Amino acid sequence: MLNIYLNDCGIICALGDSHAQVKARLYAGQSGVAATSRWSSGRELPLGEVQAELPSLAHLPSRQRSRNNALALAALAQIRPAVEAAIARYGADRVGVVIGTSTSGIGETEQAVGQHAAVGALPQDFHYAMQEMGSPAEMLAQELGLRGPAYVHSSACSSSAKAMASAARLIRMGLCDAVVTGGADSLCSFTVAGFASLESVSPAQCNPMSANRRGINIGEGAALFLMTAEAAPVALLGWGESSDGHHMSAPDPAGQGARLAMTQALQRAGVQPAQIDYINMHGTATPQNDAMESRVIESLFGCGVPVSSTKPFTGHTLGAAAAIEAALCWLAMQDDNPDGQLPPHLWDGVADTALPALNLAPLGAALGRPLRHVLSSSFAFGGSNAVLLLGRSA
Repeated sequence: MLNIYLNDCGIICALGDSHAQVKARLYAGQSGVAATSRWSSGRELPLGEVQAELPSLAHLPSRQRSRNNALALAALAQIRPAVEAAIARYGADRVGVVIGTSTSGIGETEQAVGQHAAVGALPQDFHYAMQEMGSPAEMLAQELGLRGPAYVHSSACSSSAKAMASAARLIRMGLCDAVVTGGADSLCSFTVAGFASLESVSPAQCNPMSANRRGINIGEGAALFLMTAEAAPVALLGWGESSDGHHMSAPDPAGQGARLAMTQALQRAGVQPAQIDYINMHGTATPQNDAMESRVIESLFGCGVPVSSTKPFTGHTLGAAAAIEAALCWLAMQDDNPDGQLPPHLWDGVADTALPALNLAPLGAALGRPLRHVLSSSFAFGGSNAVLLLGRSA
């Protein structure tokens, strides 16, 4: 079986816009989530907003000028030399783009509709295609001059995990030699209002696994990987995908789909549950998700494996969440973390006694050796589940 490697990674989120900044704030326990009313008029909510200056979009056609695409370009800038080297090596027709997103350019449409309501006309530079879900893949392919497959997955919070699985399949099927893959999602009022209407938005910093958890903090960001079959320190060893078909917005309480996705990832990687060093939980801090996920982890892995949810640091970045969390795992698995320091679990420490007593990684937790196998889970609306299993190649 052809091995799949994550050769390089670009990340931008509420923690920062560089490997060094993201790692420093993560391991120091400094959340990037902060109160703002920018996307919730008249009501302050804690959101994971990107504070870094984003790249100019002036060189793009109007239909591609969205905050979502600016986030994608910011992540691309960090890996662009590696991507361009891959294009030179393989050819533009052998490099693909597979991205996950859920918002695309909806924020720009909101602004345009607001102007129309105020003055009776849309902005001259507004183009409906800004909000097309395929926009990030189209933009990246054109930006890089690629002629390989380019498409988007949009399955809510599992989007970018499914994109990465699809990218791996393109390489294994021989359709691509390299793929730019990951996810991008941007904050907008539509998303914030939608989750608020479901009573899923917490008025305070999200608190996964706590008896006091009250819901999610929405965030934004992007993470992109250069994926090839060329050996690198971190490999995508396995993935699993399943569908509950249980409820439009609530997970199956028994977690059958989540368990199936985790089991598939383990089997595809040829890894036993006892070999997993760390699990990055979906960990949304909603009552139903945390209950379901913690019970599935206990049943498959026991309560000894270190786990954490990194959403209190970044916010729940929806279609980009799986890629951003995979990027945090990728960073933890690099050679500059020989002690295996773990992404900490940021919460109030008040355990929900109705849930299994998982080994929630405290600030400063470390294995004392490099991380070898890491699991990262994403569970989405509509029962779409996706799990990634990363491993050190040496």
